[in-house]
Amino acid sequence: MQEAWQKYEQLLVELRQLGRVVVAFSGGVDSSFLLKAAITALGTENVLAVTADSETYPERELVAAEKLARELGAHHEVIATSELSIPGYAENPTNRCYFCKNELFSHLLPIAQARGYLQVVFGAIADDLGDFRPGLKAATERGVRAPLQDVMLYKREIRYLSHQLGLSTWEKPSMACLSSRIPYGERITKEKLSMVDQAEFFLIQLGFRQVRVRHHGEIARIEVSAKEMAQLVEVAEMVVEKLKAIGYRYVTVDLQGYRSGSLNETLAVTFPLAR
Repeated sequence: MQEAWQKYEQLLVELRQLGRVVVAFSGGVDSSFLLKAAITALGTENVLAVTADSETYPERELVAAEKLARELGAHHEVIATSELSIPGYAENPTNRCYFCKNELFSHLLPIAQARGYLQVVFGAIADDLGDFRPGLKAATERGVRAPLQDVMLYKREIRYLSHQLGLSTWEKPSMACLSSRIPYGERITKEKLSMVDQAEFFLIQLGFRQVRVRHHGEIARIEVSAKEMAQLVEVAEMVVEKLKAIGYRYVTVDLQGYRSGSLNETLAVTFPLAR
C-alpha cells in the first residue's frame, strides 16, 4: 500500500494549500478520514467539522459523528437541514442527490465565509467517478472541493490508511442517506424514511453489519453481504414479524446481496439520459 501513503502525503499538501477549511462531516468512513487528514495538515484551529441533521440522516449516525469528532478533538457543529422541504426533492428524480448536496453547500458556504474559512471540502472519493453521482455537479457549481477525489484515493485505500492512523471508522460499513433506499420516481416521505430507518436499525441490532432495506411500496427488499445471507435466513421469522409491524406487507431478500447504489442499476434502462 505504498501508493496509498504517497496519495496521503499528496492529500496533506493539498489541504495545507487550502488554508482553513469547513469539512462536511457525516461520520462515515470517507468524511472521517478527510477530517482526520485536515486536522493533521492544518491543526484543529483551522478546521471546522459541520454535520447536517435531517430526516434522511439516522439518529444513530449523528451520535456516532459527535463521538468521533470529540475523539479527534475537532471543532464540531451540528446544523438542521430538511431535504424534504427542497422543491423537487421529495418527487425523487434521478438527480435527487444534486438537490441534497446543493442544499448542504448552501448552508456550509455562508458558515465558512462568516467565520473566515477559505474553503468547504467534502468526502467524495475516486470510486464515485465510476457511478452516477449528481452531487458532484453541485460541488463543482458551488466551488466545493473533494480533496480525496483530487488525489484519487479509493475506498480500499482509505480504509487501509484509516486503520493505520487509528481511526475507529476504518471498518465501518458504507452508509448513504435514507432516501437512497427509495426507487427513483417514488415520492419520498418522512413515513417511508422512518420505516427504512427502523427496519435497518433492527437488523443492525441483530448483528448484521452491511445492511440496506430498499423500500418498494409494501415490499421491503433486504440486502446483506453474501457471507451474512445464511444468518439472515436463520432469523427470517423474527425479521418478517418485525418488518411487518413496522408497516411492510411483504419482506424479501435480494439474492445478489448488498451492493452500493443498487437502485442505480435501473438508470441506464429506465432513465437512459441519467448517466
